[in-house]
Amino acid sequence: MSEYINKIKEIFSKKEIPPLCYLHSFGCQQNVSDGEKILGMLCGMGYGVTEDISAADLIIYNTCAVRENAELKVYSLIGNLKRLKENNPDLIIGICGCMAQEEKTVENIKKSYRHVDLIFGTFAVKELPRLLYEVLSERKRAVDISEYSGEISENISAYRTDSIKASVPIMYGCNNFCSYCIVPYVRGRERSRKPEAVLNEVRELAYAGYKEIMLLGQNVNSYGKNLDEPISFAELLREINKIEGDFKIRFMSSHPKDATGELIDAIAECDKVCKHMHLPLQSGSDRILAAMNRNYTVEKYMKIVDYARSVMPDFSFSTDIIVGFPNETYEDFRQTLEVIKRVRFDNIFSFIYSKRTGTKAAEIDDRTSGEDKSRWMRELLNVQRDITDNGFKRFVGRTLTVLFDSESKTEGYFSGKSDEFIIVEANADKNVIGQRKQVKITKAFNWALQGEIIG
Repeated sequence: MSEYINKIKEIFSKKEIPPLCYLHSFGCQQNVSDGEKILGMLCGMGYGVTEDISAADLIIYNTCAVRENAELKVYSLIGNLKRLKENNPDLIIGICGCMAQEEKTVENIKKSYRHVDLIFGTFAVKELPRLLYEVLSERKRAVDISEYSGEISENISAYRTDSIKASVPIMYGCNNFCSYCIVPYVRGRERSRKPEAVLNEVRELAYAGYKEIMLLGQNVNSYGKNLDEPISFAELLREINKIEGDFKIRFMSSHPKDATGELIDAIAECDKVCKHMHLPLQSGSDRILAAMNRNYTVEKYMKIVDYARSVMPDFSFSTDIIVGFPNETYEDFRQTLEVIKRVRFDNIFSFIYSKRTGTKAAEIDDRTSGEDKSRWMRELLNVQRDITDNGFKRFVGRTLTVLFDSESKTEGYFSGKSDEFIIVEANADKNVIGQRKQVKITKAFNWALQGEIIG
């Protein structure tokens, strides 16, 4: 890698003005983290970073393949770049990420988007310097969608786009093969980073003053299983909690089949770990969960929720729900509503099922109408709105710890997230951004809390 970085730096040393790169990451936080590593390499080669796509000498779209609609959007954006290429023939255009790991996508880009110069998949991020050098020196298209081989590269420095919060991948890939999900096919099997590498990265971030660190993985609960010296995710949390510094720890995503009492105990006992878990339910019907290949039942899901609440009564859960999985019935959907009412999630991310070519679910002959799915979604949103309305009221009069990170749409107010991962607004000045404050809650809405800073 360093050989090609130095070669590119030599090319750019002859330029009076350093070239600029523009990168946009679509999809999940894992993709955003990958994008930060790509930018880190590009900066090491001599690129500056711009948010003005028209000023860029290199444009890279870091793509998502979870939904076909996301892919169609990327194709549209790639098409729009043709005009920029015509105006600037030296412009380099690159496509990477999950879409670029799919052979059908790569063939389509090769055939129909000839202005794209660079294509590399999720396993080839570390090969970017070599590929880019080929484009720069030989003026030919460079492609690498090879499968994963070898160890995880630990010598790529990230270009952090946020000075308050940082993400740290602890593992890559997924072994679950949920029937609706393309991720295992484009991200590969689970690979855990060694704990020493994770701990060193967190130490560096804590020393640099980051206030919140998000641990990332497709299923963080299975962290460490493939290491020569296995370590559980709960044990990793305890080790991170020992690191000195004024920071909080979050993580996502958790898979219910691997959520354990050991994990809940670690969250409860570690003062730096936020008392919140995003635990995707997807469906409250055991029949649908089996069709999704989720490998847990509602009973198993509720055991972890009930145990968490027995240890920490105010423990906060958020979740994902898929409405209208192929051949879901209203009875199946009603069972989902019952679980939602039992758990009383503080937040729900709900989606109407979207067919994803290449997955097992896409092969199912779906007899559930679109009208039913839309009606059920509206019903779910109404139920959750009532739950959130009442649930957020429990915080009125209490004091929450909030990390402020942005200006609110409400004039004179700034917002951030509480340890429970709930949006909190308070009247303040811009100096509050990046600070963790004690906020006494005075009002509850169905989307956020509002309060007064008291310390």
